[in-house]
Amino acid sequence: MLTRRNLIAAGLAGTSLGAFAQFRVEISGVGATQVPIAIPRFRDEDKAAQQISAIVRADLERSGFFRPVEVNGAALDETARPAMSEWRARSVDALAAGSVQRLADGRVDVRFKLWDVVKGSELGGQASAVDPADLRLAAHRIADYIYEKLTGDKGVFSTRIAYVTRGGGRYTLRVADSDGEGGQVALNSPEPIISPAWSPDGRELAYVSFESQKAVIYAQDVMSGKRRPIANFRGSNSAPAWSPDGGTIAATLSREGGSQLFLMDRNGGNVRRLTSSSAIDTEPCFSADGRTIYFVSDRGGGPQVYRVATGGGGVERVTFAGSYNISPAISADGRTLAYVTRQGNSFKLQTLDLSTPGSQPASLTDTSDDESPSFAPNGKLIIYATRAGGRDVLMTTTLDGRIKARLVSTTADVREPTWGPYGR
Repeated sequence: MLTRRNLIAAGLAGTSLGAFAQFRVEISGVGATQVPIAIPRFRDEDKAAQQISAIVRADLERSGFFRPVEVNGAALDETARPAMSEWRARSVDALAAGSVQRLADGRVDVRFKLWDVVKGSELGGQASAVDPADLRLAAHRIADYIYEKLTGDKGVFSTRIAYVTRGGGRYTLRVADSDGEGGQVALNSPEPIISPAWSPDGRELAYVSFESQKAVIYAQDVMSGKRRPIANFRGSNSAPAWSPDGGTIAATLSREGGSQLFLMDRNGGNVRRLTSSSAIDTEPCFSADGRTIYFVSDRGGGPQVYRVATGGGGVERVTFAGSYNISPAISADGRTLAYVTRQGNSFKLQTLDLSTPGSQPASLTDTSDDESPSFAPNGKLIIYATRAGGRDVLMTTTLDGRIKARLVSTTADVREPTWGPYGR
């Protein structure tokens, strides 16, 4: 399958939405500190199209901060007055319970309440009436509420991911929930699609398509499917990245000879060159404040991660360990760089603490074909592509590598993941 890493290696060496099959989430690993939480089945959820409690439990477990506790058929909802001493005896620190009820207008009323078992106090709850098609989203929002109440950080379970699949001789750009479920088709093509990138408002996806037998950058409205060309210049147009304000796109263009970084307005106008070297400069990504661009260059002899101010100027090398480092991604707080390093014949996901001078890379995986890391918007999880069991799959990992969730596709090879922003 043609991927960004294939293109980098080669270079350095010389519509509307429709339904898609679901993933199956497999979670492994043990976190260092986890909150034991009990989430019994919501009252009457068996009458709904989605098992709300199961979705919430899986979300929280995947985060690495929670350990779901077996409830052994306990029955209670948001109106209950739990016997806290009994739950403490089960070594439960937090408890969430709720109900699902179909309304006369066809919508579904979803309610829940959260309790701090240790303190014996209520932590609030929510009630919402949703279309049956939005029950998964309602469950993800419950998980977000619980996550934020108990960790102080914003949850990301109601956000979306985008990725590319290959099967039957076709390439498909898809959009799904953050757990890989509810996938929908954004674009089908007989030619490769690579490098999807979310706009900061979550309304558009930029990507590279080869349907015209060359690399062209498009931006596509996620809801309507309407798209527009962003960069179709002479030569190759690749690796789009949005600025945090959504007004600028960085990309790698070869329109002036060689592959260099350029900036342009979101509609493709006002093109200006950012880097000027005899090397290949590619895979740009913006820092959260928009002042810095991280990118990959072989200007030092082999591919490494560098950075440069968006206004131009001197280029600074960031990675030094290893001779082949590509695919940079930056956490929202700017403290952590994720990237892929080559170790022998293996490609491994690593992180580097940018806030501590002289820090050494940390390896997060035991797989050998990792690529395309992308941070969740809260910076607590990374999604990436890899190969496991003879198939291309997506994985999420906590930043310490202790908790991994394998999003297993049952119908196609899956690559090129990118995590969408808040705001859905």
